[in-house]
Amino acid sequence: MNKFKKIGLTALAASLVSVSAHAGEMSVAGSASMNVEGYTGEHLNGGSGFSMGNQLTFSGSGELDNGMTVSLSFVLDQGDDTTTAVSATSKFGGGAPFDSHSVSVSSEALGTLKLNGEGGASSASSIDGSAAGDIWDTFDGSRGAVTATAITDSATGDNSLFYTLPSMVDGLGVNLSYQPQGSGRESGTGWGVSYTGIDGLTAKYAVSDEVGSTVAASGDQTVWNLSYAYGPITATASNHDYDVGTAASDQEMSSYAISYTVSDEISITYGQEDITEGGTSKVDAEYSALSASYTSGGMTISAAMKEGENVDHGTATNQDFEYWTLGASFAF
Repeated sequence: MNKFKKIGLTALAASLVSVSAHAGEMSVAGSASMNVEGYTGEHLNGGSGFSMGNQLTFSGSGELDNGMTVSLSFVLDQGDDTTTAVSATSKFGGGAPFDSHSVSVSSEALGTLKLNGEGGASSASSIDGSAAGDIWDTFDGSRGAVTATAITDSATGDNSLFYTLPSMVDGLGVNLSYQPQGSGRESGTGWGVSYTGIDGLTAKYAVSDEVGSTVAASGDQTVWNLSYAYGPITATASNHDYDVGTAASDQEMSSYAISYTVSDEISITYGQEDITEGGTSKVDAEYSALSASYTSGGMTISAAMKEGENVDHGTATNQDFEYWTLGASFAF
């Protein structure tokens, strides 16, 4: 009996090894950055300091006998949590190391069904709500980004399903997202569309509805992002709107950016964001940034000047600051 079990298990193990070796592929990519940066204004004694950011992405995929593809992604991203704002004890903000991961099954006829782990996206959060994009790297901790803490953020906290429909029209994409009830939160649903059918144009729009345990903890978010590239110039505009149970907790972020590619190696970008909070005593927070970068192979050297006004939605003089950074990043 024992001999029979050994033979059976050996054959099963051999068959599994054979299948995985034949069908699977693995890859690793990553980046690393080193920066020196400093503040003046809001934190007069902020001085300067060093920062760094590292990311590793592990990816794997394999094809099933029926032609469907199974894919796995796991990301280790230092500092991806930018919720820690600049303070007297943390002058350069930042957050703890952050992991995100997903498993997906896809085919041309059926589309793609993805299970997102921590850091996964809903239809709305999969769109970059900031037109300026990477220009805010190393700056997010002080930027006071839209958080809408009254909303139970089901889009990124727990596991969620994300379904992308098969392509029916060239350039048109449609997706749906769903998260079941989790600890201290209710379900969230969303849908989104994207279009890239016109040369140089990328348009995205999405809505997510999030239901919390109370009216004040429930709401919806709407995001759109429009980008158009013509020759060396790329213009981008976006809007991210949170509507929650009470008007005083509503938030809206509007932003735009213009990038100019001087050459294959050199580019310049200017971006601006305005963040509005509900409440009669609040004023708009405004942020602007100008950056220049030089790229050679996998290395990029960049410099930026960034400013913030009314960062806590007040008018006191300590609500304003200036920020500069000089850094080098490497992709592999």
